[in-house]
Amino acid sequence: MKTYLGIELGSTRIKAVLIDTETLDTVATGAYSWKSELRGGIWTYDVNEAFVGIKSALSKIKELDTVVAVGVSGMMHGYLAFDENWNLLVPFRTWQNIMTERAVGELSPLFDFNLPQRWSSAHLYEAVLREEEHVSRVAHITTLSSYIHYMLTGENVVGIGEASGIFPVDSETLQYDAAMLEKFNERLRAHGFTKRAEDVFPRVLVAGECGGRLTERGRELLGGGVPVGTPFAPPEGDAGTGMVATNSVAVKSGNISAGTSIFTMIVLERKLSRLYREISMVTTPDGKPVAMVNSNNCTTDMNAWISVFKEMFALFGKEIPDEELYTKLYKCSLEGDGDCDGVLICNYLAGEVVGDFQRGVPMMLRRPDSKFNLSNFMRSQIYGAMVTISIGMDIFKREGALISRLIGHGGLFKTPGVAQRYLAAACDTDIVCLETSGEGGPYGMALLAAYMIEKEGYSSLGEFLERRAFSNMRGETLSPTEEDKQGFSKYIEEYKKLLELERRATQIY
Repeated sequence: MKTYLGIELGSTRIKAVLIDTETLDTVATGAYSWKSELRGGIWTYDVNEAFVGIKSALSKIKELDTVVAVGVSGMMHGYLAFDENWNLLVPFRTWQNIMTERAVGELSPLFDFNLPQRWSSAHLYEAVLREEEHVSRVAHITTLSSYIHYMLTGENVVGIGEASGIFPVDSETLQYDAAMLEKFNERLRAHGFTKRAEDVFPRVLVAGECGGRLTERGRELLGGGVPVGTPFAPPEGDAGTGMVATNSVAVKSGNISAGTSIFTMIVLERKLSRLYREISMVTTPDGKPVAMVNSNNCTTDMNAWISVFKEMFALFGKEIPDEELYTKLYKCSLEGDGDCDGVLICNYLAGEVVGDFQRGVPMMLRRPDSKFNLSNFMRSQIYGAMVTISIGMDIFKREGALISRLIGHGGLFKTPGVAQRYLAAACDTDIVCLETSGEGGPYGMALLAAYMIEKEGYSSLGEFLERRAFSNMRGETLSPTEEDKQGFSKYIEEYKKLLELERRATQIY
């Protein structure tokens, strides 16, 4: 047996998936849990823990000597700044940080392009504007997946989907946008930063190209097992691997990824009519333009509540496995009222672009006469995890860009028929969940490693996925019901009032 290996550094887990080269079916998995920390007002991870986590995840897989190609993906965007010797200059600033308002306020109109606050170039320019001490020593700016890839292969490269979260890319040249780079470099020079942005950003590659080979040092960082010299696909972000894992890289296709954050990706047939602050323009791993609506907050606050329930059971000597606890609580939500009877959850731990929240304060609100029971509470928790994305999706409806179905993947979909049903109502479209929906990212990265090896037989990444990876893939489709749509519509009306309280809460608490 020969295999392809996909590794993903997600927001809550570092995951590894091994797939068979013959069938592209999953043959082994491993995972390691980690989480971000709020240090000095900045959401961050210890990048050294990344390698501890990768080793731990891979230690659960015995067949690593069978690997013939590897790919690394990770949470998109953010800011990792290094000096010329690859020493980290400041703690990793993750995608959760909404702290670059001044930078995007200048750059978005300059580019006539919505530059999101979480993008690497926004973080760089904000640091330059603030005259942060480390800026003079910056030699490399990159993202988590690209950095891990460099440490394993010695190649400072990035896949184009991930590159589009660093700086805007040109879908024709498949490189960073040259005209925008020129304007960006002028602004940087005006503030004393003399290096060219293209020299500090990683080099852009496209799906199918080889991103380097595993070095001896890289093999040690993986804990052994994978042979030295094994080729690596270009590193990608979790948005790109989500598109691949759901066969959503063709024009008019779309997907929803839901875990710690939640985002919708739609591969566009035509450009949007104007710039929208709520929509980011990124690309597929092979360079097609994609419109992305992102919400920084999804399951994290709900996970915290369920952890409290787990503690309660422990007080009574009951140890409930996480999978059983989540499954029963999710299914319990199906018994709740369609509008949760006035039980409202705002899950904002971090800030949100949709609604322009610089920071978050989680809160729960209910009327004195609300039916406050477990089913309404859990239904509101799941609604709250997806309601912000549904507000952003309204833009696609106005643009006429919404497609007939969206493919869902990520942890929110692990319990069949629950979040999928609610999202169908929230987005007013069919939601499809494939067999791989619960573990999309690393599986998608393994498929990109497979495409690098097998691309000669296919005209495009889309054809490879359609004919090779998903020809026999099974899944379940749920359509929105009128009852669910009415219930969610009533919930969202009340939720928008809750956001007025949320804005006030962030000012006083």
